[in-house]
Amino acid sequence: MNTPQQLRSSWTQRLLHVARLALPQRCALCVAPAADGLLCNACAGELPRVTTACPACALPAAHGFCGACLARPPPWSRATAAFVYAFPVDRLLVGLKYGGQLALADWAGASLASRVEATLSARGGAAPPHCVSALPLTSTRQRERGFNQAGEIARRVARLLALPLGAPLERVSGAIPQTALAWRERARNVRGAFVVRDDVRGARIALVDDVMTTGATLAEAARTLLRAGAADVECWVVARTLPPGSSHAAR
Repeated sequence: MNTPQQLRSSWTQRLLHVARLALPQRCALCVAPAADGLLCNACAGELPRVTTACPACALPAAHGFCGACLARPPPWSRATAAFVYAFPVDRLLVGLKYGGQLALADWAGASLASRVEATLSARGGAAPPHCVSALPLTSTRQRERGFNQAGEIARRVARLLALPLGAPLERVSGAIPQTALAWRERARNVRGAFVVRDDVRGARIALVDDVMTTGATLAEAARTLLRAGAADVECWVVARTLPPGSSHAAR
């Protein structure tokens, strides 16, 4: 049964859709006519999509698991990314995260849901996750920003894939933003950052975030859930940052 908050969100999405049909829309990138979408067909077709990737780390890879994941598997079982974090995807996600352009969460959620749907289909009869869960912010950071971009994306992904939306994790530390740290320092910065507030024993959980860079924050969240008894954790992200020096291997 849907909660009042879920019902309000559903009605809000329907009203936004009606408004987009009634009012001329302009592409968020080039301001060309975009029908009822946020991007025109030309811009959407040029986005740096991830088509073939390592199923463990979501970095572009030609054949199966990459060498790094074979040598040192991440704590989650699978990772899925819709795009490479490069222009203009980076511009769109920055507009959502720091510019408060919440309409871009519709684009991000729909793009991620489409990519996840394709990967779930490719897995054949594998069971989908029991719930979709956003990577949480600390309460202080959420008050400062006014929203959690991962939560906005996760809500849309859960609705589009008809999966329950959960919130088993709470972030209790992490005063220094990961973006302010060198890659090697990020794992130490998020150690012990999460606690589990719900019973997750036996649960299969999909963690959602906007961008995976080193994966340190998602790894700590996944370990926390697995220690609490979760049966499986996978990561769904809108965009994957390539390691320094990597070529732009997308589309």
